[in-house]
Amino acid sequence: MVTAAAATTRLEAELAELAGTVPDPELPVLTLAELGVLRGVRMHDDGHAEVLLTPTYTGCPAIEAMSADIERVLTGHGIPEVRVTTVLSPAWSTDDISAEGRRKLAEFGIAPPRPHSAGGPVPLTLSVRCPHCGSTDTELLSRFSSTACKALRRCVACREPFDHFKEL
Repeated sequence: MVTAAAATTRLEAELAELAGTVPDPELPVLTLAELGVLRGVRMHDDGHAEVLLTPTYTGCPAIEAMSADIERVLTGHGIPEVRVTTVLSPAWSTDDISAEGRRKLAEFGIAPPRPHSAGGPVPLTLSVRCPHCGSTDTELLSRFSSTACKALRRCVACREPFDHFKEL
C-alpha cells in the first residue's frame, strides 16, 4: 500500500514492489506486501530512499529484521542509501492482509483472520475454521502461539493443532 500523501514516481513504485517481496521474518510464507505492513517508498532529493513500514503491533520484534532485509534488497538493486521509517498511524490491521496473503496463511496451516466489516455488527461468538479440515468446531488452547500475533487452537473434528492469526 502506498501512502496517498504524495504522488508516487515510477522509481518509487518499483522500489515499493521490490521491498514488498521481502518475506516476513516470523511468517516467511508471506511477503511484506501481502502482510500489508509496507506503506510506501519515497525518494528524497539527496538520493536516499525512505521506506515506510507499519508494524503489526507496537513493539513488534520483527521490525528490525524487516528493516534490515528491506535495506539489503534495495541496496542490492543500486539504491546507495535506504532508511526505513516506522509509521504507527494509521495502525496496521488484519484487514491489511491481502487476499493472497490470507490464502497463503490457510495453505500453510494457519487460520487467517476474519475481515472486519466497517460499521457492521460485532460478532458475539468467534468461530475459527480449521485450515486442515475446514471444521468450525475448534477450541482455544493458548491466547499466544509462536508469535504474539497468533493464538494456538485445536480442531475438535480432526484433532490437529493450528495457529490462528488474531484479528486486530
